[in-house]
Amino acid sequence: MKNVVILISGRGSNMEAIIAARDAGNLPVNIAAVISNRPEAMGLETAAKASIPVHFINHKAFAGRESFDAALAECIDDFSPDLVVLAGFMRILSEGFVRHYEGRLINIHPSLLPSFPGLHTHQRALEEGVRIHGCTVHFVTPTLDHGPVIIQAAVPVLDDDTEASLAARILVEEHKIYPQAVRWFAEGKLTLENGRVRLAAELANSGTLISPEIR
Repeated sequence: MKNVVILISGRGSNMEAIIAARDAGNLPVNIAAVISNRPEAMGLETAAKASIPVHFINHKAFAGRESFDAALAECIDDFSPDLVVLAGFMRILSEGFVRHYEGRLINIHPSLLPSFPGLHTHQRALEEGVRIHGCTVHFVTPTLDHGPVIIQAAVPVLDDDTEASLAARILVEEHKIYPQAVRWFAEGKLTLENGRVRLAAELANSGTLISPEIR
């Protein structure tokens, strides 16, 4: 069974979805720890109630990004993770940190990458008048919100959508595809070839790159 460490900065709703999938028997992983850079993060209490070890490392206590990332990596490595999951972890990670976990560090972003990297994705999508928006799970690279795509989910943008309504519909999809991606990784169904994700043959043939269901 694969060891997973989850990093959060706030409520951790995607973390909650991963925990729920594990508890339902749909996700064969050991969630070894949840770590936050903010001691007040609500998700730490949620994880503790699920009997998951929790830690916080306050980034404000460090002189710079590299020193914080070094302390964070030391804490993560204590749990011998096979996979590190960014679940609303609101820090830009240094290149050294990303390289250390290359091929085993994933993130979820609230847009159909490569469109709308960065912040305020839903408002930007509305301003641009796109008709389809969504979310992406991807392997992390040193380039912000960039990296090989594992899975995406798309929703239509409605004429009366607000930033809040669009965000709410996409969050529902995030909670479906993130556990899916973690499960594929845990089951050895993902490989990286020349900067692209390859799915196991049975998944690729069934067209599940964009999927709302855990299989």
